[in-house]
Amino acid sequence: MPKPQSTSDAYEGTRYSDTERTPDERILASLAGALDRTLPVPLGIQLRGLIEFGIALGELPTGQRLPSVRELAERAGIAHMTVATVYRELREAGLLEAKPGAGTYVGDGHNSDGLRSSAVRKIQRRIEGLFQEAEQLGLAPSVVSSLVNARAARGPTPSRALRLVMVGNFVETTQQYANRIQDYLGAGDTIAVTTVDALHAGEPFPSPCDICVTLAHRRGEVEHLVPTGVPVVGLSFIPAEETRAQLAMIDPMARIGIVSIFPEFTALMKPGVLRFAPHVSDVDVRLITAPDLEAFLSEVDVAIYASGAEATVRRMLPPNRRAMEFRYVPDPHAIRATLLPAIERLRSSIVSQEENFHENK
Repeated sequence: MPKPQSTSDAYEGTRYSDTERTPDERILASLAGALDRTLPVPLGIQLRGLIEFGIALGELPTGQRLPSVRELAERAGIAHMTVATVYRELREAGLLEAKPGAGTYVGDGHNSDGLRSSAVRKIQRRIEGLFQEAEQLGLAPSVVSSLVNARAARGPTPSRALRLVMVGNFVETTQQYANRIQDYLGAGDTIAVTTVDALHAGEPFPSPCDICVTLAHRRGEVEHLVPTGVPVVGLSFIPAEETRAQLAMIDPMARIGIVSIFPEFTALMKPGVLRFAPHVSDVDVRLITAPDLEAFLSEVDVAIYASGAEATVRRMLPPNRRAMEFRYVPDPHAIRATLLPAIERLRSSIVSQEENFHENK
């Protein structure tokens, strides 16, 4: 396998280094080139991880077209059935959508045409009903327009604080994500945390909850674990600023050992590190369950581990060796573009319900 380009990770390398290619061609080259046959992880699992992680990091945004099964299988040199199976599983999980005659695209995590367009249509219906009611009462359209404009001029109606729940992979890192998100919330809004494993194990979902937040690629799974009626928002993530800075400062001659937890993301760890440490050449990867992990760590100068692997790595790493977490944070752009609008729609809905309740008392 050719060495990943030194200035990029699996997705961004081709995006920035080969500007002559179309976006579709760059994604095809990125997915095929990131598969690593030297890893002890089946190529199908690697491919699924590449797509899931690309969605989680926002590298594969909603609506992005993916290569056809034939294109990807031939470019990557793997069986057509392997690619077809991965695509099918991701469609069933709600991450991909098949459009007859057009191909396979990144979905929005559930089968809908998007919250924004649905909300606009709902408001349009209510406005139409408002003007029809005014006509029946003998009020001119200009009177209704004046009332609407006056209400808009008053600004947002104060609403009760909202209660969010963040669902992640590990409690500690999920709490760190929640702390970042808290900075964007309104006064009085709170955010609790839990994990996917905890919910699968039957632990109660933190209640009360107005809106649930999770990793973009786990949205479909989480939607089946939360109480009925709780909206779920998936966020993309980016490498933390401190992680990028630490990787850039690694000695070029250092031997780097990377420890991954999830097999499906193993193929992404190495190019992810090389994206910010292009000057390092001696890099190898192990799963946290590898039988030779302790021997592997005994031979490295710097151990870079996935979130959740700290205890194991530090227990096995010899003294005077450096260890650092490859930490991610919620993408601020995703928070502003995805989460905050969902929160404001929810606030508006709550206000409408409260107004209707008082009107009907």
